[in-house]
Amino acid sequence: MTIEYNDIIGLKVMVIDDSKTIRRTAETLLKKAGCEVLTATDGFEALAKIADSHPDVIFVDIMMPRLDGYQTCSLIKHNEEFKSTPVIMLSSKDGLFDRARGRIVGSDQYLTKPFTREELLGAIKNHAGHVN
Repeated sequence: MTIEYNDIIGLKVMVIDDSKTIRRTAETLLKKAGCEVLTATDGFEALAKIADSHPDVIFVDIMMPRLDGYQTCSLIKHNEEFKSTPVIMLSSKDGLFDRARGRIVGSDQYLTKPFTREELLGAIKNHAGHVN
């Protein structure tokens, strides 16, 4: 059974991860689905790009140098302009503590790496209705 993802075509999606492999994988899957993709290697680089490009959905890795995913998510959600932008946490850990901490900083969803195409696109589809 193929799930239809027509409602995510044209959405601007940001992927923030210090792993080149994860960024490339996500970018390939998202572009094939018709999304415009922006990438960043850490929270600092991401914040500047978010301010310039206003993505519709943001995926952020938890474990990153300089500014981790929790701090990045918190900064996004505390910004009046971006607080309604869906932020989906990415982590190789599937612990209850990590999920709870993600919720505390305002994340909208939590995906465990490695993620499947369906999980990635499904997460965007889940939140596409919340896009401004």
